[in-house]
Amino acid sequence: MTTAVPIRDLKNTAEFARTVMNSAEPVIVTRNGYDEFVVMKNEDYRQMQQELAEAKLLRILLEGKQDLERGDYVDGPDFVERISRKYGL
Repeated sequence: MTTAVPIRDLKNTAEFARTVMNSAEPVIVTRNGYDEFVVMKNEDYRQMQQELAEAKLLRILLEGKQDLERGDYVDGPDFVERISRKYGL
């Protein structure tokens, strides 16, 4: 279950830190009854960042595989020739 805490509860930093550390989910901080921001354990944040990076990498790899299957690629020597020509090298 998601934990929501009013922003005024941040005044008691030790208690708020305990709330975050004991929560299995990120803690939503509210202001005037509306979600304002989210606080989570560093370990959870790092895991989320890792999963996001892996998802981005998989998307890039899939796009590359699809390009290859469509024949939409340039081999190394052609690439070097095009770049050399473009930049007068």
